[in-house]
Amino acid sequence: MLIARSALEAHLYMDLHPCECGVADFARQHSLQEREGALISMYEGACAGCGRQRQFVFEMVEETPPPPPAFGGATPSRIIDPGEFQTVANSVSARVGPLLLAASPAEQGEHRAAMAYGLAAVEEVLKFFPAGEDRIPAAAFTSERGRALYEKDPERFSRDLVEDEIAGKRRILESLDRPAPPQ
Repeated sequence: MLIARSALEAHLYMDLHPCECGVADFARQHSLQEREGALISMYEGACAGCGRQRQFVFEMVEETPPPPPAFGGATPSRIIDPGEFQTVANSVSARVGPLLLAASPAEQGEHRAAMAYGLAAVEEVLKFFPAGEDRIPAAAFTSERGRALYEKDPERFSRDLVEDEIAGKRRILESLDRPAPPQ
């Protein structure tokens, strides 16, 4: 069974695993159940592309999840690998970066939530580093998408580069949090 640390992580997992037709979106009906002392979160619905019924069942960890946009606590995800989290962060940067550059200072704050989501994704990558190690082991990349990103540029997953990316994204968020100058 899939083990999720938060609802946000479960939703990202579903977004990363599209239907056979290639569409990830589906009308998600959510229910919670208790099974053998575990909290089970179930999502069901028809694919927006082809109508095929989809279902995802997650066992939720007992730990109270941190507030969004964080995906989970101190431990790494068991269902999303570091390459997938990096792909999400890259996608957010590619989509939101140009919007930030084109926005007036007063409008830039509209993109804060997306930038915080991208930062949270990179912060998840950091959790995959073994204590005292400067590289994420290749075995941590368990998805096809994650392995492909790692094989393309394994140096991308050095501790220094990941920490530099986190610092850069935090600086952007800090700048978005500053009040816009009067116009």
